[in-house]
Amino acid sequence: MPRILLIDDDDQLRQVLEKVLVRAGYEVVSAGNGREAGKVLDGFTPDLVITDLVMPEQEGLETIRSLRKTNPGLPIMAISGSVGPGSGDFLKVARLLGVNATLAKPFEPKELVAKVSEVLSGS
Repeated sequence: MPRILLIDDDDQLRQVLEKVLVRAGYEVVSAGNGREAGKVLDGFTPDLVITDLVMPEQEGLETIRSLRKTNPGLPIMAISGSVGPGSGDFLKVARLLGVNATLAKPFEPKELVAKVSEVLSGS
């Protein structure tokens, strides 16, 4: 069973996404920000990291940079509701940092599951 680390500061959204992914057959461990995720990674080796980009304490772009240094081959998916004019288009920056996929919020559960499957299959 593929293992996913899900990082998002929105507790309700994180719980919903975790349920969606578990129902799709994934083992999921979650964290509320990049700093918490670093602690989780001490005892958990994921097959994929899904991270929000705008979070307190340690935001997603910093988390992606850190993961690329310590785990260069680890697949990463960036999700964010901060897209469009005036937002700095964080998903575009995440792509420049080498994430494997991006998904703009809001998205449908089936979009998330399809994107996760695509990334894990190497497509």
